[in-house]
Amino acid sequence: MSESNPITQQAANEAVDLALAAFAAATTSAELKQARAEHAGDGSPIARLNAKMREVPKELKAETGKFMGQARGRIEGAYKQREAELAEKEAAERLIAETVDVTEAPVRRTTGTRHPLAQLQDEIGDVFIGMGWEIAEGPELEHEWYNFDALGFDPDHPARAMQDTFFVDPPERHLLLRTHTSPVQVRSLLDRELPLYVIAPGRVYRTDELDATHTPVFHQVEGIAIDKGLTMAHLRGTLEHFARQMFGDEAKIRLRPNFFPFTEPSAEMDVWQPNAKGGARWVEWGGCGMVDPNELLAAGIDPDEYQGFAFGMGIERTLQFRHDLNDMRDMVEGDIRFNRQFGGLV
Repeated sequence: MSESNPITQQAANEAVDLALAAFAAATTSAELKQARAEHAGDGSPIARLNAKMREVPKELKAETGKFMGQARGRIEGAYKQREAELAEKEAAERLIAETVDVTEAPVRRTTGTRHPLAQLQDEIGDVFIGMGWEIAEGPELEHEWYNFDALGFDPDHPARAMQDTFFVDPPERHLLLRTHTSPVQVRSLLDRELPLYVIAPGRVYRTDELDATHTPVFHQVEGIAIDKGLTMAHLRGTLEHFARQMFGDEAKIRLRPNFFPFTEPSAEMDVWQPNAKGGARWVEWGGCGMVDPNELLAAGIDPDEYQGFAFGMGIERTLQFRHDLNDMRDMVEGDIRFNRQFGGLV
């Protein structure tokens, strides 16, 4: 080869050797592509040599073109061979990484659920919606007038005392955490058209110590019906149907005379528990009665034309009766072992 040839066989071989070494050193497809750009792309040693072809004397172009073509072929062949090797290697690694051992015990993940009290509250709502009633809600931070005055509680009634009620400062605003859901009944009487069939489930507050049978925050469901011609017979029929939906077809209720400020006559309601621990027995479930005519007058309703009945019971107490639970603290301590009893957690 003439000394005037700017492209030598040795230079071409050196460019090939650099490319082959870079391809062999690549351990991933990404590294191999980078090596190809450096040793076979624009600006690579073999590309710079090829750019000098215009300077090669005419009599040497055929020979030079031949060994430069062979050099580029060796680089491209080495690249494709290494590309196939790496693709096979990466596919094998991916297969191992994604292998599933079908004999291995599965990892069980605990799924969450709503609290049993929330589930029971929804179930109670469904029972009354099925009878054509409506569900009403009201604020938990309530005005004293709705919580006590409108319901016939005298100013010196013991339930108003600080040891029974959470009052909110400043006192002149007369705000408190509602002690029952009865204020929702008052609001319904003032806001809705007659006839009226409404239940009010929700959270209430009293200054009780947390123990097996009491909690300072608990849930009630109260109902009120105002219509023409309602009697105690309608009240009893409603509550007996409700009891059977909660406790089974054998459940029944009895009413015992009592006193409540906003009903007259009033009664304590007991429910027959045929499957109670220790044997079948009557247990106290809630209070009820006919709405006092004075309460109807306070809401602008003529008691000679409309009559009504009302009732209320604790949702925690209902849950206790349904599942023979002895300690109310289990419902509020957040232990998933308690929730698991009701089928919500795996």
